[in-house]
Amino acid sequence: MTDRNTDESAAGPAGAARPADLNLLRTFLAVYRSGSFTAAAQLLGLSQPTVTAQIRALERRSGRDLFERLPRGAAPTPVADELAARIAAPLDELAAATAPGEGGGGGTAPVHLAGPAELLCTRVMPALAPLAAEGVRLRVAAGLTDPLLEELRAGRHDLVIATVRPRGRSLAAEPLMDEEFVLVAAASWAERVAAPLAAEGPAALRDVPLVAYAEDLPIVRRYWRHVFGRRLSWHAALTLPDLRGVLSAVAAGAGFSVLPRYLCRDELASGALVALYEPDDPPINTGYLVQRPGPPSGPDVARVRDLLLREARSW
Repeated sequence: MTDRNTDESAAGPAGAARPADLNLLRTFLAVYRSGSFTAAAQLLGLSQPTVTAQIRALERRSGRDLFERLPRGAAPTPVADELAARIAAPLDELAAATAPGEGGGGGTAPVHLAGPAELLCTRVMPALAPLAAEGVRLRVAAGLTDPLLEELRAGRHDLVIATVRPRGRSLAAEPLMDEEFVLVAAASWAERVAAPLAAEGPAALRDVPLVAYAEDLPIVRRYWRHVFGRRLSWHAALTLPDLRGVLSAVAAGAGFSVLPRYLCRDELASGALVALYEPDDPPINTGYLVQRPGPPSGPDVARVRDLLLREARSW
């Protein structure tokens, strides 16, 4: 009976203003933000078959797929990204206007936060632990800045920690922290190359394996250009798509790399890593805390934002 009613309510033009339409859109947004039919069902207090039926009804109405069904979860299509960008803010505003006040017995919405995996794991999660203990619900995702900002615009996240300031004026961005980059290697390599590096420049590192985050060496190339004033033409001996893995490999003696100082501060202090070169003007990158357009999805978004801005002063 539920599925038949849902299907019938979906007939007609996509913008028709009927009571069932709002439920379909709410369900769509829950699936979009959670990345899973099962998770959306839990958030909405519905059965998974009901969520599936509502999404299918919405897909029949638009004549296009909204999600790619995966073994685990659901990936949004470009059509879903466009729809989410149109409806997220109005639905959030409506939810905020009709949400029960304090003491009303209703649970607050989760805060959806995303950013670089290394920063999330080493700095952000320890900072937010007190809020989680107080009952704030967090949904955290890791990824690269450009895709995360697109998802933020579409309403999939509430807050994103970005490694660049977003373009345009549609997103509110506040400086969060400055990360300084440092050229590092294990002590065994530092004993052999630190003095020649100071005397000869980067050519002294030619015989040392380079460990990098990605094949195109974005961090190392930037360091070379800023500090040594020349283009880097080397290839990495080892690449790992996680700076924590790069840190581990370099500390174990795999070669040299360029890392954010916050990430390797303990290893530098203990001697597990050595700064091969200390320029007067090291390259620095500013990270930003970016908030989704429109009204926040719940009162806890401001709590998370304010705590991160405060704690990041010591990062």
